[in-house]
Amino acid sequence: MKRCAILVAGTLLVSAGIASAQNVNDAQIASIVVTANQVDIDAGKLASSKAANPEVKKFGQLMVTDHTGVNKSATDLVKKLKVTPEDNATSKSIKSGGDENLAKLKKLRGAEFDKAYVDHEVEYHQQVLDAMDKTLIPSAQNAELKALLVKVRPAFVAHLEHAKQVQSSLGKSK
Repeated sequence: MKRCAILVAGTLLVSAGIASAQNVNDAQIASIVVTANQVDIDAGKLASSKAANPEVKKFGQLMVTDHTGVNKSATDLVKKLKVTPEDNATSKSIKSGGDENLAKLKKLRGAEFDKAYVDHEVEYHQQVLDAMDKTLIPSAQNAELKALLVKVRPAFVAHLEHAKQVQSSLGKSK
């Protein structure tokens, strides 16, 4: 239980970092998007190899596949626009929170790992959606960048719903 509380606290720190992305420019948005996706790719890789529950393992692999695709689209767009992603307090906070989450998850095994990973995914996707809706999409100045954010938003909603379904099934299996 203590480990779950620590993971939730870590998630809240990451969430605060995402939510604090006020007054960001397109280069900073690009960095935030790439960093947030990479954090989920890294956690998904760990889950796809370490999870005990087949649904958690499958969800982790889906996160790797989908977020890799989003990062490719974002990277291709910033290259086309000749925008260099600019590190900022938010992207650094997301990276740090992601590293902390991975370190904590690596210490867990079995059902404890599965629950902690999925609980984090639910919180993380909700926070990313909040940041997209409240900060990233409204702040994007370039029409193509804004369109990309709007285009990928439904995938984040689907990930959140999928994570909630997996979370619910884990709760029933006990």
